[in-house]
Amino acid sequence: MALSFSKDEVEWLLRHQHHVIPRQSKGKTNAEDYMDRALPELLFGMEELRALVKKYNQVLQRYYVQYLSGYDAVVLNELIQRLPHVPEDESIILSSFYSTMMELDIKQVEGAELFDLNGFRLDWFRMQAYSSVGKSSMMLEDNKEFAKQMNTIVFHSKMVDALDEMLLETSDLSIFCFYSKLFEQHFQMCIEFPPQMRFTISFPLICAHFMSCTHELCPEERNHIGDRSLSVVNMFLDEMAKEAKNIITNICDEHCLLSDQLLPKNCAQQIVQAVNRKKHDKKGTRPLQEPEKPGAESYRKTREELTTMDLQHMALTELCFSINYCGAIHVWDHIFAPREYLAQHIETRFNKALVGMLMYNPDTQEIAKPSELLSSVKAYMSVLQGLENYVHIDITRIFNSVLLQQTQPQDTHGEKTITAMYTNWYLDVLLRKVSTGQIMYSKNQRAFVSLTTDERQLNFNAEEYSDIVELRALSELVGPYGMKYLSESLMWHIASQVIELKKLVIQNKEVLAELRTNFDKPEVMMGLHKRLLNLDNVLQRMTIIGVILCFRQLAQEALNNVLDDRIPFLLSSIKDFHHYVPTEQDTQLLANIRTQIVNEMASAAGLPIKVDPALCTALRAQKMEGISPDEDYQISCLLMVFVAIAIPKLARSDASTYKATLEGHLNNSHCLAQAINHIAAAMFTNCGMGDIEERLKEFLALASSSLLKLGQETDKEIVRNRESVYLLLDEVVKDSPFLTMDLLESCFPYALIRNAYHAVCRQSELYAQ
Repeated sequence: MALSFSKDEVEWLLRHQHHVIPRQSKGKTNAEDYMDRALPELLFGMEELRALVKKYNQVLQRYYVQYLSGYDAVVLNELIQRLPHVPEDESIILSSFYSTMMELDIKQVEGAELFDLNGFRLDWFRMQAYSSVGKSSMMLEDNKEFAKQMNTIVFHSKMVDALDEMLLETSDLSIFCFYSKLFEQHFQMCIEFPPQMRFTISFPLICAHFMSCTHELCPEERNHIGDRSLSVVNMFLDEMAKEAKNIITNICDEHCLLSDQLLPKNCAQQIVQAVNRKKHDKKGTRPLQEPEKPGAESYRKTREELTTMDLQHMALTELCFSINYCGAIHVWDHIFAPREYLAQHIETRFNKALVGMLMYNPDTQEIAKPSELLSSVKAYMSVLQGLENYVHIDITRIFNSVLLQQTQPQDTHGEKTITAMYTNWYLDVLLRKVSTGQIMYSKNQRAFVSLTTDERQLNFNAEEYSDIVELRALSELVGPYGMKYLSESLMWHIASQVIELKKLVIQNKEVLAELRTNFDKPEVMMGLHKRLLNLDNVLQRMTIIGVILCFRQLAQEALNNVLDDRIPFLLSSIKDFHHYVPTEQDTQLLANIRTQIVNEMASAAGLPIKVDPALCTALRAQKMEGISPDEDYQISCLLMVFVAIAIPKLARSDASTYKATLEGHLNNSHCLAQAINHIAAAMFTNCGMGDIEERLKEFLALASSSLLKLGQETDKEIVRNRESVYLLLDEVVKDSPFLTMDLLESCFPYALIRNAYHAVCRQSELYAQ
């Protein structure tokens, strides 16, 4: 009865909305008189009642089977006994009524037997036909109690074997198929009206009714109505998910702002305020008004005052109840999952939000600091994680999908990710500024430090993007995959620089070959040295390589620290593999392959490697064309000679001054040590001669010989920063896994290096004063 009455109300409302009846009295008929904001609640109640009937189908069967056999049969038997003048045919039918009802048993329901009482109902129709004949001796008009009871029994029988038919008859809302505009208007009103938001799911559920208005005699309508039902249910579920996504986005943005208030940079205002307060206290003036501190938004005067966030959470709760109401909606042999719509929208939005929070501006080259982005991402994720309290979706799966996409240069839609943007920024902005002399690498601070405060030349502080805190945050954001992509991009730039260096070596090939064999002949060396071309170019390119390698070393250390916190047991296994590679029973080739694989794994975990596998791969990929392996080996040897001969020229530059407080040269020439060791190890590993140590010893001998000649120079311009350049040899040996201090002592007296350290430190103190 409830379903039937509700259906009548809905149909009356739809028809009167579509065909407005003019008023008999004066005045215009207002269409808004027929707009009922509470209609979604009625529709939801109908759908809920239908679902309960279907869910407890067996309970209803048990009840009505017992009712038919225990009560209706007894009453019918008494009424039959009182019927006068029953013909023989009608008597047989009446007897079958009673026997059929008495044969019903509850065990049939428990055994899940199928009931078929169509014959029972047809007999009642047949009897009505018999009694309608004028000559019939038994008229139903004279036996109203019997007719009423039989109609009741027919209804009860339908509740046993035709429950779906009864639901279709009493609660079918397929009429909405023919009033599509009104249907969409009611949905839009519902989703915009917070008190009715939780009932929005009733509209997609009603789309499943559309197919019941089809008929076998009009098969051509079936596809059209089916397509209509699919498009409408898809639109409704998509709109619901979009609305929920928009609410979640607003909440996330607010939480990101609150999280931003807790960043360390915002405490500066509090410190300034405290200092100013002390000054005003001493002067006795009126104190300044204190700024609002984080957390003030949580204080409430009364419970009745609802903030915007309260309203947003209430709307989200209502809408998520609707989305979570049913797991699947069956429409015309299709299954729609409302939660999946929400999950897809959240995943897409989270993906875009990550890139948006980066705040990258290609014109001004501004970008968010990794630590600030990480703080915002954690705030965003905390809100999304709380979404699991409202609706049953796997937020962890969304996190894994989105964050894994962000570790690659492009996401599934082909858009740039935070990995690509940070990689481009560090390569094209930070490291490029280093090569222009505006930034230097500080060994003791383990970061790149700005040398200028002019915002027109440098609009950011290098240490705010390259210290251990920021690089750890970057490692957490992009993960090992992203850091590997960053390393590969860095190695590609190094390989391009090495190609240019080899071209310079080819230009000076003959001179370098003679220098290599005559390094113990000072007069010959001096003459050959004057014939060399592009010495400054070699030093500049090697310095660029060293800067890139120093930055990569910082990034690898940060990655290793993060992995040590996140996966300590797995990282310890990787360290064990790296420390001991079982190669006793292998051939030399297989042993090299095993070592290379383990080195690649260790490098991906941020562990330091003697021979960088990523650099080896990059150099192999960018080999010079038309050069045989023997020639390439010869060019690699001469490149090391070229660098060793060029190093003393650094002493002439004012930018080669060593800054003791930062443990580095102003022109970043101290990064040459990283470049020399890594480039030599990678080049000679690719050559396959296995003579890395010998080539580095040769380099050390040539460099020592060249630097010792500086001590004999009398021109002050040539030896301006001689002590600062001496320190390079010490840096090369310290950073090299192939050279020792004893070997350095045999080539270059360590007393000179010790005196050089003393001189540069004293010079730094004088500049500081």
